[in-house]
Parts: sequence; structure tokens; C-alpha cells
Amino acid sequence: MEIKRTDEKRSFPAEWAPQWGVLMTWPLADSDWAPTLPAVKRCYRHIIDAITAGGERVLLIVPPHGDDDYPTGPLITTAAVTTNDTWTRDYGPISIIADGEPQLLDFTFNAWGMKFAANHDNLVSAELAKRSLLPHPLQCARDIVLEGGSIESDGHGTVMTTSRCLLSSNRNETLSLHDIEQILCERLGARQVLWLDHGAIDGDDTDSHIDTLARFAPADTILYSPGSSPEETALMRQQLATFRNIDGKPYRLIELPLPDKLFDDESSPMPATYANFLVTNTRVLVPTYGQPTNDSRALRLIADAFPGRETIGIDCRPLIVQHGSLHCATMQIACSKQ
Repeated sequence: MEIKRTDEKRSFPAEWAPQWGVLMTWPLADSDWAPTLPAVKRCYRHIIDAITAGGERVLLIVPPHGDDDYPTGPLITTAAVTTNDTWTRDYGPISIIADGEPQLLDFTFNAWGMKFAANHDNLVSAELAKRSLLPHPLQCARDIVLEGGSIESDGHGTVMTTSRCLLSSNRNETLSLHDIEQILCERLGARQVLWLDHGAIDGDDTDSHIDTLARFAPADTILYSPGSSPEETALMRQQLATFRNIDGKPYRLIELPLPDKLFDDESSPMPATYANFLVTNTRVLVPTYGQPTNDSRALRLIADAFPGRETIGIDCRPLIVQHGSLHCATMQIACSKQ
């Protein structure tokens, strides 16, 4: 469904658009990471090293007290801010371009429908702005709950999301689908919203964030991960095949492999997916899961979809223990050169 934008000068850049840097939060000792903290910190170091080695900066939120073993360097800026957790994709600011200049939007974060504590995470963007640590003005958009992992942009006016997430009663129960579309069009400058209704992954706490299922890539491409259910996957394929860009043309669909099932210590499934990759200015960082055949195939398919960028695999088995992965742990911030 196409909706006319109320502000034609506002746009939501694709992830492969030029970036100022990437926001991350260093793993907390006093958190759910405690039992696996050394492995998680190694994983975060690998991600940070991969971003900075590609010439891009990292704005790293660190604990205000105690833990001081986080990485430092000329491309790393640290900010001592209190947080609940490390998933900056969902509580970090969302970049838009307004009147040709970058702006950052601060939406409400309620920990994926009030599943966990979010009293600190919900204030992170405002605190960074207060300390003048963000490169662009921060605009309040707190009349709607919206996580960064729940929306995808093709950079040409199309936003993709999932009905399971944005229409869940634990986020914006008073808003209809039409209400949410209007907000996405007004705030992000979208011209149409594509709603994916199928493809849930077992163990997912986010109510089917789009960044676990389907991701835009250049040249009108969608890379997607099969869901845990063959029936859901078949329905997802059928629906993705009906999606059209703003010019009415179908997207090129590329199916990623589904990682072999991973389970935590309580035998509960963990939501591993290769769709949770991060695009930076020079690289694509892809989560891997110690599965040579699946990992290699995913790296090759994603590399083919992002020509001109180096593809780097990051072992994210330590992250998936807490039901998140590489994209969830990062949030890109746009720069003015679009």
C-alpha cells in the first residue's frame, strides 16, 4: 500500500548508505552476560576490530564504574552511560535525512514488549545527545514504540517490517496498521510499507524483527532467511514474491541458508540467522555459527549481494546465547554525504 509522504524532504537511508560510524555497548559484567562474559567480550572485540579496520569509527558505550577492559583506539570514542543491556540496534537512535542533513530519531524502547527491564536503555540516546556525543541533532519521537531491528529501508522510499512485531499488543496496542504506516511515512519519509506476515524463528524474543528474517540489499534485492517452520517459510517465500519497489518492480530474492539448530544449556532453541548481518562503509560483517558449510554459503551469497565491500565472518555463537546476534549489537549512524 503506497502512502503519500507528508514531508517529501525526509528519507530513511538504506544501511549501505554512507555512515558516520557505529554505536555499540560494551558487555556488562552485572548482566545476563555474566556466565559467558569472557567469550562475549572477545566477540565484541572482533566486531569492533572489524569495523575500525575498515576505517569506520565506533561510538562505544561503556560502564560508568568498574569494568575498564574495553578496547580503545583513534577510531573509538567511549561514553560512560548506564545501560540495562547491549542491544543498541533496538534502543539506539534511528538515522534519517531531513532537508539534506542527517537527523537522529529517539523512539520509545520498552524491551521488546516489556519482556525485560529497559529503564536505562530507553534513555541512552537522550543521554548521548545531552553530552554532545552524537554527530547530529536528536529529535524526540517517543509517542510510538519502535526498535531499529524492526524496520528495513531500501533507500528509495520503501520500508519493510513484520506484522508480528509492530502490531503486537505489547508495543502500540492503541495504534492500527494504518496508524503505524502513517507514522513511518511521516517520521521516516517512507512512501510505502511492506508488511511481512510469515517466517518466525524459534527462540526469537523480538516478535519477529525483520532483521532476523529479510534484509534489503542494493539493486532491488532482498536476502531472506527461512523460518523454523517449513510451512511458514513457504508462505514467506510466496509473500516476498509479491513485494514491489516504489516503481512497481519485483525484488530479486536470495534465500540464505538456515543455520543448524543451536540450543542453550536448558535445551531451548536459540534464534541463529545469517540475515542479522551489518553493513558498514567498506565491509559487510556476517554472523557465523561454527557450521562450515552453512557459514561459507551465507558469506558467499551476502558477498555477491554487496559487490565492492569486503565480507567478514564473525563467530557470533557467544551472542546467540542471549538470543541476539551481530546486527542486534550494532546501530549505524548516517553521515551527511548521502
